[in-house]
Amino acid sequence: MPQSCRVLVLISGNGSNLQAIIDGCDDNLQAEVVGVISNKPDAYGLVRAHQNEIDTSCVIAHTGETRQEYDARLLNAIEKYQPDLVVLAGFMRILSDEFVQRFEGKMLNIHPSLLPKYTGLHTHQRAIDANDTEHGASVHFVTPELDAGPVILQAKVPVYADDTADTLAERVHEQEHAIYPLVVKWFSQQRLAMVDGIAMLDGQALPADGYAAD
Repeated sequence: MPQSCRVLVLISGNGSNLQAIIDGCDDNLQAEVVGVISNKPDAYGLVRAHQNEIDTSCVIAHTGETRQEYDARLLNAIEKYQPDLVVLAGFMRILSDEFVQRFEGKMLNIHPSLLPKYTGLHTHQRAIDANDTEHGASVHFVTPELDAGPVILQAKVPVYADDTADTLAERVHEQEHAIYPLVVKWFSQQRLAMVDGIAMLDGQALPADGYAAD
């Protein structure tokens, strides 16, 4: 039986995507969440990890610390888990280029927009303000440029005339919980890779907006 893919998840908050990945790993023995690291000691995702008997660590930023100094401590914490895959699930820190390059092709993020639209924050309100008819979420490989790594999979939701940022976010979150565990599963099955800055699934280059089921 092949060895399980060792998955490490970085969080800052509620950890709903973490929970979706944990639940997905329960059904897929090729991946195991071996640890959860938070930069916030009160993140509810740490409770979720404890409830699932998953080891946790906190790496809290020090006053006056540079990004590189923080990332060096974070790297030390990560290496204790010897992960095959690092998953960012609401980890609210911008990582240094050197850190990202250390995990090139082995770090995933989920972003609440249909990339390349709306990198950064406040994506739901920005979609509403632009009168978009559809919005969604994107799972992508992490590269040094913020939210610019190659897209692996997107999920779309409609934007209704009476939507608020909160109601739209709720609809997007439901889709996030479906697509993120699926991408982790693809990686754990060695079907997914990043080659020369391009996302590859089953040896085929994915289009700019990721895998399309239809």
